[in-house]
Amino acid sequence: MNDILIVGAGIGGLTLALALQRRGIACRIFESAPEIKAVGVGINLLPHATQVLGELGLEPALAKVAVGTQEAAFFNRFGQLIYREPLGRRAGYAWPQFSIHRGDLQAVLLAAVKERLGAERLQLGWHCLGFEQDEHRVRLNFRDRAAVEGKIAVGCDGIHSVVRRQLYPDEGEPRYSGVNMWRGVTRWKPILSGATMLRAGWLATGKLVHYPIRNKVDGEGRQLVNWLWEIETPQYKRWDWNRVARVEDFIKDAETWRFDWLDVPAFLRAADLVLEYPMVDKDPLPAWSFGRVTLLGDAAHPMVPRGSNGAGQAILDAAALAHCLAQGGDALKRYEGERLAPTSKVVLENRRNPPDAILREVYERTGDRPFDRIESVISEAELRALSERYKQVAGYNREALQ
Repeated sequence: MNDILIVGAGIGGLTLALALQRRGIACRIFESAPEIKAVGVGINLLPHATQVLGELGLEPALAKVAVGTQEAAFFNRFGQLIYREPLGRRAGYAWPQFSIHRGDLQAVLLAAVKERLGAERLQLGWHCLGFEQDEHRVRLNFRDRAAVEGKIAVGCDGIHSVVRRQLYPDEGEPRYSGVNMWRGVTRWKPILSGATMLRAGWLATGKLVHYPIRNKVDGEGRQLVNWLWEIETPQYKRWDWNRVARVEDFIKDAETWRFDWLDVPAFLRAADLVLEYPMVDKDPLPAWSFGRVTLLGDAAHPMVPRGSNGAGQAILDAAALAHCLAQGGDALKRYEGERLAPTSKVVLENRRNPPDAILREVYERTGDRPFDRIESVISEAELRALSERYKQVAGYNREALQ
């Protein structure tokens, strides 16, 4: 009756369970899927997120399965270097930046939950249908399961959130950004530093994101590399964040991308897996917390994945909510007051000026043509300012994490 009830065993839900356990707060997790599989592809954990996970004692486990990202590099579609900057500890942060397969991150979190909370605290195959509440308790209803009562319920059930839909029944479908994305993983020999997060091109003609997420995946010394191909696609009526696709659906726009450091068409055609992923988000909500119910992660603030920040913001939500619950009082409204405005800014910044705004500036200033010297197009100070602006909005500028 006094448990915190967590709906969803994704990254946000599992992190919340660990953060609550660390503070001695009992919880139970209810996951709709009958088993947790390694779905999806790669994500980046920025230093504000790895700080939370590190304080939960998870950095050694993550370091074993992730790549410690060392630098960001930006190129135009002709393979010319625009800007390079160090990342993570190489940039002077106290915490690393990790590039990791989403399934590996979830496996680390899941193992810690089972070890620290006990496997019985995680219920698989429990599909939440909605909630009821009064001033004393909240009640979760499930398909073909008995209802469960608790002190507070937290919707960590993603962009399709049942909890959010009950709170906002007239909200409608997600907002399509006008950009379609294909993403996948490819086994490939290391390029550049071997730990570079690379962005190249621009959305009007095609944009590539490339970063390794596992080292030495075979006897040839190859890495497992996460990649994204994004391009403006004005009309798009179907969306699903995990629809299997083919490289041939989009490869024509990348056929000329053959550089000294990467043969892009060959790299893409060697993919083990390709998913089609129209880039959608939702407008920020006016409130997350209603009585004994609140939202967290993608259920609260789904964002287009252009700032390596979706999972990170869910992790920050979890830490903030656990802290507020430990303090007592009107914890859910304090949590909302702490996290709603910052995450809303990230949602909107991902639409307007994510880190790849650097690529947009060069594309527009050059008219999509090669340059002789990048300094004649844009100054290093301007490039650095574009990068630092996003870090400040997203809450991981170095000064904020000292």
